[in-house]
Amino acid sequence: MSASAAVATLCENSNDDFLDAAKLLLTYADNILRFPNEEKYRSIRIGNPTFSTKLLPIKGAVECLFEMGFEEAETHLVFPKSASVEQLKLIRDSIATERDQRLRGGQPVQPAASTPEPESSVAAASSQAIPPATPQPSSLESSMSFFVTLQSNFQNVMLYESSDLQEEARRVIPQQQLLSSAEQNLNKAKEADPECKLGIEDFLVLELLRWFKQAFFSWVNCLPCSRCGGSTQNQGSLSPTTDDLRWGAQRVENHFCQSCQLSTRFPRYNNPEKLLQTKRGRCGEWANCFTLCCRALGLEARYVWDSTDHVWTEVYSVSQRRWLHCDSCENVCDKPLLYEAGWGKKLSYILAFSKDQVVDVTWRYSCKHPEVLERRTRVQEAWLMHTINGLNASRQQSLSPDRKRELTERLLVELVEFISPKKPKEGELGGRNSGSLAWRIARGETRAADTETTTQSAGFVFTPTDREKADRFLHVRYSSVKDEYCRVSNNSEVIQTWDRCLWKKESVFRKIEHDWEMVYIARTEGSSEGRISWKFDFSPVGLKIKSVSIMAASQTFQSGRVCWRLQAGPTTTEFSGDGNVQSFQNVAGSPELVITAELGGGDGDASWQHSQLFRQSQKHTEEYSFEVQIYLEDD
Repeated sequence: MSASAAVATLCENSNDDFLDAAKLLLTYADNILRFPNEEKYRSIRIGNPTFSTKLLPIKGAVECLFEMGFEEAETHLVFPKSASVEQLKLIRDSIATERDQRLRGGQPVQPAASTPEPESSVAAASSQAIPPATPQPSSLESSMSFFVTLQSNFQNVMLYESSDLQEEARRVIPQQQLLSSAEQNLNKAKEADPECKLGIEDFLVLELLRWFKQAFFSWVNCLPCSRCGGSTQNQGSLSPTTDDLRWGAQRVENHFCQSCQLSTRFPRYNNPEKLLQTKRGRCGEWANCFTLCCRALGLEARYVWDSTDHVWTEVYSVSQRRWLHCDSCENVCDKPLLYEAGWGKKLSYILAFSKDQVVDVTWRYSCKHPEVLERRTRVQEAWLMHTINGLNASRQQSLSPDRKRELTERLLVELVEFISPKKPKEGELGGRNSGSLAWRIARGETRAADTETTTQSAGFVFTPTDREKADRFLHVRYSSVKDEYCRVSNNSEVIQTWDRCLWKKESVFRKIEHDWEMVYIARTEGSSEGRISWKFDFSPVGLKIKSVSIMAASQTFQSGRVCWRLQAGPTTTEFSGDGNVQSFQNVAGSPELVITAELGGGDGDASWQHSQLFRQSQKHTEEYSFEVQIYLEDD
């Protein structure tokens, strides 16, 4: 039996099919070994008739190419210069040894017998051999391209299983900090609901998402000019260097500075080890690196590929016995209808890849199943199911019977989930946040209903708790560094994230400057104005305002402006956001209060940064940048 899983799968074919495929595979390998500097021998066109008829239908054949070192490009399989020639020769020699034995009349190498599994209606999780007759897809070239995508993603996720790479990830993840926060939140959840069935991993993944988005990884629209620091524009591609290719960056963007005529290179790295160092990119880099971080913390995770050009992660919740949608770009968890209902995506194929299996999870992410089914025209459904079954059977050969049974049971649960489409819930109706405004609009991912970008009513209203009613006092403050509110007057209750306590927000977001170690709230890129407000209502408990003190910190640059307003009934008062405490007596007698900050002005492409709220150094963790104290009396 070959040490190569791909060669072992190849050996399962009939003698004639094996010999035909082996001949072609050996030709590809020998051409590279004989002519290592000839580019034409390092590339295989996916649409090549020989490839499509001699290799694509044969189990294990394309897998052998991937194990040799070939990688997926847009229309070709490419053997990069950084690939290991020794690995290529190792797979080549394994195939040649089997071929020679068969040509001499020896018995074909048979796969080791496996323990029979219980029969299951879930074909995708079965370990039975795949029948040789493959249903024909609607388009041969389309199916070849789709198959290569499946193969490539299924191969790439094995990178996350490297113990050395996981250890490297753990060195940059603040494990104890995240675990401590997760334990605190779990304890709070159980105090609030003694019947809570959630586990520590449910809260750990939330903490990991928050850290990854807010403190570790950064989004790249265009890199600043490496010479003058000014803005650049993406003007096509540059040739990758040997080092770029070594880290899987077959595409290098040219971010060109009009001011100093300099090109800044942006390699699109596909190796998570490199991404742990660069800590930047777009959704591909984000999902790639985040999935590795999940595996490094022992979370069972899989990489999710969407044919409409997005990727994210799913994490298995042991306590909930289901897979949770996790998008690190957006810092959201368990909001699978976000893309269809919120971004307005026209979904068709969504597949999840783990170390053990591929699963078609399209139906989790849609509440419009008939529409999705009409768009699934790239390949025939029977062909897709057959191909996924084959990939899973090959990958699961070495798994124990217990593990195979566990995967089957999980898949049954998923299939039941997929049967009944769910309705969108709160948090799944907003547009995309990651990426520049122009980029989001170009992709049609702002909002499903229209192209209005970031207007959203948050709807939170502060009303007195029993303790605050008894004390006739409400005191709340916000730290932009910790990104949390502290409701001092209610046993110092902590509420995470800046927008959880907002009444309204429009075109604003929380920005972290990793280079300068600063954090603040600013307008979204491309917006001319932004607005944010907090509402306090005391009428439900029969109280009214006696006096108010406010401390608000804001900062402007160039022609940027911030206008603070305090509205109580018909009275509107403007005040300064200079970071000093200001008291207001003219609001006395009102049963409600609204505090609003409006951001505008600024110059050039970076105008959105020229008006900022709550700017703080990340080193000043004990400081607060917004504070409201309200004294109350009986109505």
